[in-house]
Amino acid sequence: MSIRLLLVTFTLTSSLLMMTGTVRAEQNTAINLAESSALENTERNVRDQNDATLTPEDQKENESDIKITADIRQALVKDKALSVDAQNAKIITRDGVVTLRGPVKNEAENKKLHDIAKQTPGVVKVDNQLENKAP
Repeated sequence: MSIRLLLVTFTLTSSLLMMTGTVRAEQNTAINLAESSALENTERNVRDQNDATLTPEDQKENESDIKITADIRQALVKDKALSVDAQNAKIITRDGVVTLRGPVKNEAENKKLHDIAKQTPGVVKVDNQLENKAP
C-alpha cells in the first residue's frame, strides 16, 4: 500500500471520527437544553402512559359521545377570547362523562371551559383536569 493511500485512508478515518464526535456533542447539547426547557414534558408523558389517566385515544366511538366532544370543540374554537391552549384542550367523552385536560391561561379560562362542557347537551359529569399557567 502506498504512503499516499495510507495518508488518504488515515485522513478520511480521522474526519469521520471527528464528525461522529461533533454529532454526539450536538446531540448531548440538545438533550441538555431539552431537559432544562420549560417545554420539557417527559413526566407528563410518563403519567399519560398509565391506565388511570385518560388520553384522547380513550374517547368512546359511540354517536352520542362523539357528538358531545364535537359540540364542545366547536364552542371552544368559536370563542375567540380563549387562548390557543384553551381552544386545543383535550376533550375525552366516555358515556357522557367529559374529561378536560391540558394547559389553559388562567383560572378564568379554566372555569369557562368547565362551564361550556357542563352546559353541553348530553353531558352527565365534567372531570376538570385542566392546568392553569397563571393564577
